[in-house]
Amino acid sequence: MARVAARLSDGEQSTHPVDEVLPLPKLALYGFQHVLAFYAGAVIVPIIVGGALGLSTEQLVYLINADLFTCGIASIIQAFGIGRIGARLPLIQGVTFTAVSPMIAIGLGAGGGTAALLVIYGAVITAGIATFAFAWLPPKAFRAVMRLFPPVVTGTVITVLGIVLIPVGLNDAAGGLGSPDFGDPKNFAYAGGTMLFILILMKIGKPFLSSIAILLGLVGGTAVAFLLGDAKFGDVSKADWVGVTTPFHFGVPKFEWFPIVLMLIVMLITMVETTGDTYAVGDIVGKEVDSETVARALRADGAATALGGVLNSFPYVAFAENVGLVRMTKVKSRFVVVAAGVFMIVLGMLPKAAAIVASVPHGVLGGAATVMFAMVALAGIQTLAKVDLKEEKNALVIGVSLAFALLPATVPVFFKEHMNADLSSLLNSGVTLGATAAIVLNLIFNGLGKDDAHNATEAPAVIPGQPAETTKAAKDADADEAAPASEATEGEAAAPAPTA
Repeated sequence: MARVAARLSDGEQSTHPVDEVLPLPKLALYGFQHVLAFYAGAVIVPIIVGGALGLSTEQLVYLINADLFTCGIASIIQAFGIGRIGARLPLIQGVTFTAVSPMIAIGLGAGGGTAALLVIYGAVITAGIATFAFAWLPPKAFRAVMRLFPPVVTGTVITVLGIVLIPVGLNDAAGGLGSPDFGDPKNFAYAGGTMLFILILMKIGKPFLSSIAILLGLVGGTAVAFLLGDAKFGDVSKADWVGVTTPFHFGVPKFEWFPIVLMLIVMLITMVETTGDTYAVGDIVGKEVDSETVARALRADGAATALGGVLNSFPYVAFAENVGLVRMTKVKSRFVVVAAGVFMIVLGMLPKAAAIVASVPHGVLGGAATVMFAMVALAGIQTLAKVDLKEEKNALVIGVSLAFALLPATVPVFFKEHMNADLSSLLNSGVTLGATAAIVLNLIFNGLGKDDAHNATEAPAVIPGQPAETTKAAKDADADEAAPASEATEGEAAAPAPTA
């Protein structure tokens, strides 16, 4: 891989810090630190989705391994780059939280279990291929789509995402829906203790502790539960020491058009996240991000998502918390992320490690998940703070969209008993209804003004202690240059893309 070099005044060349290959010990240390900051966010998605679909412990272990294995490959593609795929920046790829609620809705609509996974994977593969193809479109086409996502829309969607997921965390805090001890005060004690421990770590304020607060909370809560006899690790001894993720492990994917439409909406939102994180990390490491860089980042997202569907995992996006870690550590080399990818691939081949994670008690998991999902909602509120809420049109977009988002949880009988099963699998999701309402209402009230393409910002966040990075999009940039264009070159001037 050729290093990008900057020419000095005396004619010599120096390697940009992003392209610097650090000594192996430093690569290993800094790479493992990225894994620690990323790990809890990586494994909690398959845990939540697998639990909601009623998968067995063995199947859940496989999902966790598949997720970590594919995360490693996706991060290497994004950071190292393959041809015109990958931003070649220190960006960690992980499963997007945006897809959690829609995937659960799709899976439950398909009856749960492994049969549900096949429908989800069909939608994931299709959406990944569509995202990959979209990133090769001309600038004007990209701009037209991204104008659907100004701050009032993305802020609402991210807020909705957090609000919809918080009950999922609370159900786990109660012991997990369907469990014999659901609602037992003991479960809430574990959840409350885990949450308190995480908040104390956050209060201490040490950057590294903050970056792994969720992970330490899960470890601490599980350790207490084990000492009190409420954490069972019997399945760990049954798990193999080494296991390799194989394509289509659960069967041949099923391609149904309603789930595919839903997953396409998810990928539109994740494209916004990745665009924002690409500009944020570019600003942190001092490297110009042009339209082709954004295009390469989105192609990596699409390729990783399609690969995720093949390797029994889920949609992928650049992780905001690791962007924050780059800022804190000031380690700019993208090869550190490559090293982190190697660690993740190795972890993804250790079923016993995944079995330990799968043994985390529901109460402990619920306490950590509730904190994480609350922080997602906060990220949305932070984005909405940039919107002129005195403008009645914006207030209506936000308020009515939130009302739509609460409909599935408030009146579930409407979707279960009075709606076609296929239509229910698409609409029985607060995220889907809230996002669709925000887009449609914004079009009705605000239209597609040119300012939307220039002023949109994005603020994803998932892990407490790693504040969401806001897109550093220059407001005066030319909109055509802001979109990914296949004809762009490495040397073109940076032109921030319209993001949301």
